[in-house]
Amino acid sequence: MKNNSKSPVPKIRLEKRRGNSVTIIAGLHTYGAERLEEIAKALKSSCGAGGTVKNGTIEIQGDKADHIRAWFSKNAA
Repeated sequence: MKNNSKSPVPKIRLEKRRGNSVTIIAGLHTYGAERLEEIAKALKSSCGAGGTVKNGTIEIQGDKADHIRAWFSKNAA
């Protein structure tokens, strides 16, 4: 994955759902479903957590925002 000035910037936020934390990565919907699935798979593996792709966002279980920011810095999705 190459760093490109026109690449979308991931917007990472934390949500609480039924007492559990979920880290939401938005702003990458222009990549398309297939690439989002690839990124989600890599993030789930890196974080050691479950997750999914819904409506153009990636959801990772738990408070993994710092880890995900570091992952995006390293991999420049």
